[in-house]
Amino acid sequence: MNTRAENLETSASIFSASRLLQDMTASVVVFLVALPLCLGIALASGAPLFSGLLAGIIGGIVVGIVSGPHTSVSGPAAGLTAIVAAQIGILGSFEAFLMSVFVAGLLQIGLGIARAGALSAFFPSSVIKGLLAAIGVILILKQIPHLLGHDTDPEGEMSFSQPDNENTFPELLTVLLGDVHVGAAVIGILCIAVLVLWGRIQSLSKSIVPGPLVVVLFGVFLQYLFGRLGGDWVIEASHLVQIPVAKHISGVVDFLTFSDFSQWTNPAIYFSAVTIAIVASLETLLNL
Repeated sequence: MNTRAENLETSASIFSASRLLQDMTASVVVFLVALPLCLGIALASGAPLFSGLLAGIIGGIVVGIVSGPHTSVSGPAAGLTAIVAAQIGILGSFEAFLMSVFVAGLLQIGLGIARAGALSAFFPSSVIKGLLAAIGVILILKQIPHLLGHDTDPEGEMSFSQPDNENTFPELLTVLLGDVHVGAAVIGILCIAVLVLWGRIQSLSKSIVPGPLVVVLFGVFLQYLFGRLGGDWVIEASHLVQIPVAKHISGVVDFLTFSDFSQWTNPAIYFSAVTIAIVASLETLLNL
């Protein structure tokens, strides 16, 4: 009874009116950081941009309501980008991939009911960190051309061999030989510099303003400034995130993509689901 009373008291303190302003401020900051992150992960994964937004919304609302811990990690995960891109290519369509995500979700629910999180104690941390580091290297190599404004067809480019008959290293060589968009390159390089410097400033001044938020606002300002300058500095539409816009609320339904349940007999669906469930669970446990 005492434990239950303590839980109720803790829950009441979390949702108290005195914390409302702090929660609202934090939610705005998280929104401004998470929005471009969701779009960026969807773009790098070769998934529709709308799916990135939807994943962020569902992750925030559902996990925020049903999660037990006061702190939790939800929404699109950068560590799964390479896996998602590869599985979409293997399964042949985004709808089939959604079917594997549905099965992966069921597997994760089963793992949660079975209290399988304790099994993470048997995984060496070096294995998990090595996995995430390898995925990070892939992300860096694959996004360098886009950072510098080169190659506007990101579909399928998370694989080594790309649809444009190039692979990772010739693509990087092409960029180094001069196929660079000046405006995009300046924004990309300066934003990386700001992110690094802000991290050092934040550690010294104990600023509560997160670096990613500063970078997003700085990048938007530079894009607007270059648009006013004109010429080679202008960031064309092909280098901007193109989010579908509905003319009315009911039109949002047209942007939804549903799982292809006719693929339930495809063995690749279940191999993909197991891969996603295991890697996503390990990354979540590592983040926590």
